[in-house]
Amino acid sequence: MEIMLIAVVSPAIRCEWHLENWQVALVTTMVFFGYMVSSVLFGLLADRYGRWKILLLSFLWGAYFSLLTSFSPTYIWFVFLRTMVGCGVSGHAQGLIIKTEFLPTKYRGYMLPLSQVFWLSGSLLIIGLASVVIPTIGWRWLIRIASIPGIVLILAFKFIPESARFNVSTGNTQAALTTLQHIAKMNRSALPEGQLVEPMLLLSPASPLCSNSGRSGNGQILSPVSSALANDPKTPKTKWRRGMCGAKLCAVFGQEKRGRFADLLDAKYLRTTLQIWVIWLGISFAYYGVILASAELLERDLVCGAKSESQAAVPSEDSEGSQSPCYCHLFAPSDYRTMIISTIGEIALNPLNILGINFLGRRLSLSVTMGCTALFFLLLNICTSSAGLIGFLFTLRALVAANFNTIYIYTAEVYPTTMRALGMGTSGSLCRIGAMVAPFISQVLMSASILGALCLFSSVCVVGAISAFTLPIETKGRALQQIK
Repeated sequence: MEIMLIAVVSPAIRCEWHLENWQVALVTTMVFFGYMVSSVLFGLLADRYGRWKILLLSFLWGAYFSLLTSFSPTYIWFVFLRTMVGCGVSGHAQGLIIKTEFLPTKYRGYMLPLSQVFWLSGSLLIIGLASVVIPTIGWRWLIRIASIPGIVLILAFKFIPESARFNVSTGNTQAALTTLQHIAKMNRSALPEGQLVEPMLLLSPASPLCSNSGRSGNGQILSPVSSALANDPKTPKTKWRRGMCGAKLCAVFGQEKRGRFADLLDAKYLRTTLQIWVIWLGISFAYYGVILASAELLERDLVCGAKSESQAAVPSEDSEGSQSPCYCHLFAPSDYRTMIISTIGEIALNPLNILGINFLGRRLSLSVTMGCTALFFLLLNICTSSAGLIGFLFTLRALVAANFNTIYIYTAEVYPTTMRALGMGTSGSLCRIGAMVAPFISQVLMSASILGALCLFSSVCVVGAISAFTLPIETKGRALQQIK
């Protein structure tokens, strides 16, 4: 709702403050600038202090500043407050991480794409509200009403647990066990036999941590572990360094460093990280590009020079009576209907997307949908009827949503628990560069050259498709890694 809100209020704030194209585009750009800056910070904090705390903080932050936006006295205040909302929304990705870390491997490819239903519901709700609220009581009341779900959902945090995987990775096994016992009780089941243990490091005698006194260099107790235990396939797969301390292996129980940016650029993950960043940037550029382009095509009637019922221009005048260079074209009911139909497209490919993710794999599925996205951006340039335009926008929204579904899943699966939130945070941050550029392409360049803007969107999608196809790791059927 908060992201789609910008698209539906843009014509209204343009009219109220007599804004030019670049000023309207700047609003969206600054929202994603706030998102970009805080996304890395929230990811780093979530890996160190917990997903639940950061998710709650982001909801409180976003709801507070969203409500304040409705009281903006000037355009500058509006831009600033929406930037703060962008900062808050960036932390919402921690909800997906919590969900990912609880889901079994075989269900992640099915359940995570279904989250798209709720993103779709928020988009449809804000468009529907806008069609009723803006023409009657204005855009300020639309923002106030739209902030209510964010406030109400804070109450739901009582029922959201902290990730058990995160608790184990920090050594807080008792908290993880309590969460799992509660889940077992809810499901009228029992936990499997065994004990939750912290990750272990098996050290060689030469290591400074492996001393004769039975203590590590930093004072941690060293537990003797038999060689048979280390070689047992049932032993949890953790980070081992093989060696002998006398006749036995030494195990150091302790926390591995978490949330370090350098880990993302470690040799093991460097290529994956760089390609993921390219893909995120391209997907975000295309996703918000098509949303804003839809609004522009409807507001300006750029396709085939057609005139719609929204074309009732309201020229604004300054104090001297001369006409302002900006224009005021509010959405008509037919435009809202078109936006609703095209938005429903975000769920249209969900069944095929789920099949592709689970049978073709994450990489191939993503490369196919991004390639198709590039094609349909070019098809938008075809002179067509209103129904044809709606059909193209419908398909494009379905494809860009499928792209986001797949990259969210892949990013959450490819990184270990100790750096998963930071990996998601940095990816989300880098992708906002694409989101920041998209408004100037959709709302400024498209005014001068439709073909130029669409070719740019298409080219970026082609680069993303190639990057997806050449990703070095396939995560289909792969268990979540706990430590690096």
